[in-house]
Amino acid sequence: MPSAQDFKRIIYIPFDHLHRDFGALKEADPATDLIAMVESARMTIGRNWHKERLFFLISSARHFAQSLAAEGFTVEYIKAPTTVAGLEKISKKYKKLPIVCAEPSSFRQYQALKDYGVSFIANDFFLTPRKLFADWAAEQKSYLMENFYRKQRLRLNILMAGKEPEGGTWNFDKENRLPPPKKYEGPAYLEHKRDELDLEVAGELSYTATTTWATTRKGALKALKNFIDNHFAEFGPLEDAMTTDNWALHHSVLSPYINNGLLHPTEVIHSAMKAHKTGAIPIASAEGFIRQLIGWREYVNGMYWFLGPDYRNHNQLAATRKLLPLFTDASVTQMNCMKSIVGDIQDRAWVHHIPRLMVLSNLALVTGTNPQEFLDWMREVFIDATEWVMVPNVIGMGVHADGGKMMTKPYAAGGAYISRMSNYCKACSYDPKLRVGATACPFTTLYWDFLDRHKDTFAKNHRMNQQVFGLKRLSDLPELKMRAQEVLKGLEQGKI
Repeated sequence: MPSAQDFKRIIYIPFDHLHRDFGALKEADPATDLIAMVESARMTIGRNWHKERLFFLISSARHFAQSLAAEGFTVEYIKAPTTVAGLEKISKKYKKLPIVCAEPSSFRQYQALKDYGVSFIANDFFLTPRKLFADWAAEQKSYLMENFYRKQRLRLNILMAGKEPEGGTWNFDKENRLPPPKKYEGPAYLEHKRDELDLEVAGELSYTATTTWATTRKGALKALKNFIDNHFAEFGPLEDAMTTDNWALHHSVLSPYINNGLLHPTEVIHSAMKAHKTGAIPIASAEGFIRQLIGWREYVNGMYWFLGPDYRNHNQLAATRKLLPLFTDASVTQMNCMKSIVGDIQDRAWVHHIPRLMVLSNLALVTGTNPQEFLDWMREVFIDATEWVMVPNVIGMGVHADGGKMMTKPYAAGGAYISRMSNYCKACSYDPKLRVGATACPFTTLYWDFLDRHKDTFAKNHRMNQQVFGLKRLSDLPELKMRAQEVLKGLEQGKI
């Protein structure tokens, strides 16, 4: 084992860079490179983090440190009040060696480490370098993800037949909007056995962790194989569906592993394309999944860095309502969709993108919930949430707080959409077809109230003309607005 004087530098590994072949580790040498990992109090107790999320992140990091030590690296894994405080302690021990790190994933950590004197190498945990995305964005009149995605397909030569898209079209969204089949369970998702290190972390958190999430590279690879073998073929048509029968419904559930580095997107794309080329995976499923990886994920990360650190503070619709009780306690609502979704989050810190966008964010949007409060909650409860993911997704897409900089229209919808795409409404106390009365669906009531409150703003938006015009056909608008106030008061009191 090298002595202190043999080391030439310290490599700092954040908890979302857990891959041996990428970032600052790809050319690391156990003989000359000391590995530093810091479990900061700010990350663990600084906010009301979901304990399943904490368990996953901490146990994954400790397992990764253990794997590096087994490879022969000297690993300094310490707990400290902040990352910088931890690095300072390690640095003093090793006589102020230079510290290097792959570019961090948030503005705050980037600035803190830069101010401390850490040197950065390019972050290659994404497929698109930050400058390349910035060059693309600077040339755009509007930042349409679809335009970026098509350029990605060409640049990376994925699902292409020469210069044309495989299957004859760029996007199979229209084929991927089926509602859930009745009483549908589907193949099981993996359960992951807990080892001594897992149990140690769970004990420190006073938490009984689920067996849903792997905390090792080996487990993450098993989860990838399970998706490819048992879920990929059916992913596309049902990717927008929501059901109480199955918590994941053919989604990959790989985002936690990709976002903390246990899997790299190139590995996932390679496995997906290999399976597709056998003929076993329909083009609609292959394209829908690939779009999430090379399109949406890369686009969101690129927009986070392009839009700047102040973007998270936007509130163009002047939304001021405090976070509603039903977001943190599923027992206080009679709305079956919210009860089910928030219950799933409480159980395993995850639901797929449609409940996040069309139920949770939709409710925050139409109730006028403060964007930053909602953003903080989303950051705290989801296992795959990071700053770069949640800021654009919530501020730009979820609650339309940026005035349309990212999305050309708000994703507001009434109960009809939820009824069409889920089985939540059949067992609910509220009727999605009604907009007034005690049994009217709160989403339906609040959707029309939301449009009326912001009709002057949305009248200028060509994609909202039809919805705003629909207000004129509502003969019961005065009654609806009274009912909306009752609903909002009931939601604030935890009675709806």
